[in-house]
Amino acid sequence: MDYRSPISPGLSWYEATVGDRPDYPALDGDVTADICIVGGGFTGLSAAAEAARLGASVVLLDAARCGDGASGRNGGQLNTGQRSSADEQEKELGFERAKALFDIAEEAKRHMLAFAEENGIDIDYTQGHVSVVHKPRYVDDYRAYADTMAERFGYPYLRFLDREETAEIVGSERYFGGVYDGGTGHIHPLKLVVGTARVAAARGARLHENTKVIGLASASGKVRVITGEGTVTADRVLLAVNAHGDARLERTMASHVMPISSFIGATVPLEGGVAETILPGRESVDDSRFVVRYFRRLGDGRLLFGGREAYGGETPADIEAGVRRQMVEVYPALKDIEITHAWGGSVGITLPRQPFVREVMPGVTAMGGYSGHGVMLSNFTGKMWAEAVAGNRDRLSLFRELNVPPFPGGRRFRKPLLTLALTWYAMLDRL
Repeated sequence: MDYRSPISPGLSWYEATVGDRPDYPALDGDVTADICIVGGGFTGLSAAAEAARLGASVVLLDAARCGDGASGRNGGQLNTGQRSSADEQEKELGFERAKALFDIAEEAKRHMLAFAEENGIDIDYTQGHVSVVHKPRYVDDYRAYADTMAERFGYPYLRFLDREETAEIVGSERYFGGVYDGGTGHIHPLKLVVGTARVAAARGARLHENTKVIGLASASGKVRVITGEGTVTADRVLLAVNAHGDARLERTMASHVMPISSFIGATVPLEGGVAETILPGRESVDDSRFVVRYFRRLGDGRLLFGGREAYGGETPADIEAGVRRQMVEVYPALKDIEITHAWGGSVGITLPRQPFVREVMPGVTAMGGYSGHGVMLSNFTGKMWAEAVAGNRDRLSLFRELNVPPFPGGRRFRKPLLTLALTWYAMLDRL
C-alpha cells in the first residue's frame, strides 16, 4: 500500500531522498507479547528499540507506514529545551522542576545524536540554529533570555544577535534581532525514522505496518489490542499516535492532544547571489510568531520553508501558494523560484504546550503533544517509557506531573474553539 498523509497527497522531499525504506508486513492473526506499541513514529520506534534491547518481546503496529505521520514529515529542527522556554517554566513550576525538564531535553538531544552515530544512521545533522524576532518589542526579551540560559540553566551556547548580525546570518532584513544557538541543529527526520525502525527490528521487535488499531480492552492484568488483521495481547501498551489520536479508540488522549496542520515546501537548489546570502552557514531558523514559521537550507542547497496556517484540519487547495506567500515575505528575491516539493502533516499540541504523558487505562500509557519539539523530545520519551516498564528509573514522572488540561468544549466544540483561538493568535502575529 502506497500511503500518503491525509493532509497532503504530495511527495515530501524527505520521501524523495531517504533512500532504501523497508516495508514491514501487516499483522496476520493473533499474537502475544510483553509490550504492544501503537504508532510507528519517533516515540513508538524508540520505545520499541529500547524495550527490545532490555529483553522484552515487542510488537509495534502502525496504521500506515512508519514515519508517515509527523515524525517523517516535519521541519527537522531539534531546538533546545521544552516548547515552553525554561524561564517561563521556572515562573510556573519553580527553578528545580524547570531545570530538571531542561536537563531532560538536553539529554534527549545528546541521546538522539549518539544513537544515530552508534547505529550508523546518517541523519544529515547540521549544527546551528537561529531564533529570530519579528516584532521590535520582543528584542529585549530575547537578549535577556540568552543571559538567563547561561547564568541560571548552565547553557552557554546562546548568544544574542542584533539586527545587523541577524540579517547577515539569515540573509533577510525582515527581522529585528535574534538568538544564535550553537548547541543544536537540524536533521533529515525520515532517515532517523527508517534507521530507528531497522534497529528495533534487528533487536527482535516485530514491526507491522498497514495495521490499524480499532479497539483496546484491558482486563485481568492484560491488554488486548484489536485490529482488522488480528489481535495482540500484551502486558503493557503504549499509545504513541500523537496528533492522530481517535476518540473512538481512546478518549483521554484525544481530548488532551489536538492536531494542527503544518505545511512545508522545498525549492530547487539555490544558485548565484541568493545562494551566497540566504543562510550561507546552513543554520535552521524559527521566528517569534505564535504561529511559528521555520526554515533552513538543505544539504543540496535547497531552501525548506514551513509554517502553520490551517487549524481546522482542512487541506489548502494549493499548498505551494501558501508556502510561497510566507517565504517571499522573508526572501522577496525568491518570488519566482520553483518549489519542487510541497507537503503537510499534523502537529500534536496541548493547551499549555507541555507533553502529555498519562496512564489512560490499566496497562495503557498515552504520550504525545510535543507541540513542535517532537524531533528531540519524542525519541527520548519513548526510551524513558521503555526504561520505566523494565523497572529502571522512572523519569517520565516529570511529565506525568505536569498540569495538562483537556481542550475546552468537549468532543463537539473542541475543534471550533481551537480554530477560533489559533486564528486570533495568527491575527495578532500580523499586527
